[in-house]
Amino acid sequence: MHTTIRMLSRTLAGAVTLAASFAMPALAQDDAMTPIAIPAQPDAIVLNTGALPGATVAESWHRQYGSVFARNVTIATLTPFLPDPAKASGAAVIVAPGGGFRTLSMNNEGWDVARALADRGVAAFVLKYRLNQTPADMGAFSQSMARMFTQGARDGENKGAAARAAQQQDPAKALAPQIADARAAFALVRSRAAAWHVDPDRIGMVGFSAGAMLTMATALHGQDAKPAFIGNVYGPLAAVQVPAGAPPLFVALAADDPLFGNGGFGLIDSWRNAKRPVEFHLYEQGGHGFGMYPKTTTSTGWFDAFARWLDMHGYLKKK
Repeated sequence: MHTTIRMLSRTLAGAVTLAASFAMPALAQDDAMTPIAIPAQPDAIVLNTGALPGATVAESWHRQYGSVFARNVTIATLTPFLPDPAKASGAAVIVAPGGGFRTLSMNNEGWDVARALADRGVAAFVLKYRLNQTPADMGAFSQSMARMFTQGARDGENKGAAARAAQQQDPAKALAPQIADARAAFALVRSRAAAWHVDPDRIGMVGFSAGAMLTMATALHGQDAKPAFIGNVYGPLAAVQVPAGAPPLFVALAADDPLFGNGGFGLIDSWRNAKRPVEFHLYEQGGHGFGMYPKTTTSTGWFDAFARWLDMHGYLKKK
């Protein structure tokens, strides 16, 4: 079990580098990790899950590929992005960025997604969840990520090794701190539903890569979280045991994703076999980590497809 979890962790960590090399070739000149001061986050609300047990390295941030990333997050926060009240639908989404549980892609898979949702009338809340510890030194961190990228690429080439690892691990244990953060995020939004003009029964979750893993784990093991709908954007698609009344599922993946493009579509089959709503977009090109980056591939259209899917289920309209 521990070997499997380590393998999955290495593979997802490789996504941090792969995301840029496959999603942002035009910004290759900006591939260096550059330390930056922790940005002001005046709207971030500290969640009640406490400090990451055993953490010794403090949170830090860096810039890369025209975006900003957080790492060594030891205290979870939730940042609201509220829509114009005139067009607010009452629906809400918890947004979980990815980064291999070692970093968080705060722009591309967090704030930019939340702003786009708020523009559609959906309240969005970016979850900065607690992460596995990495070296404090930027150079040592960069080298460790390069090593993990190499392993991640090898695992991805091994015909779905990453997906099989995701299937074999026990997310309820392996992702316990992150699931606790997600549960706290749902609890906070529900507790302030009136102030934020949110319907407590219309709160969903969308995640990217590792954030997609957390989204699935929250839906399957999050107890009182109970997302109304979920989005899995370039996460593992291993088969799962689908509980009764599982929420509608939206999935987007590029066929050339080096991590999860060869692992089959067991998750889709699981949802269909359970007769639960599922929508699956398999894009010919896009690689891993395309997020909100503008690209010439059709994968750039995932957000519009997601918004149309939300609209089809009534979440872009007031109830």
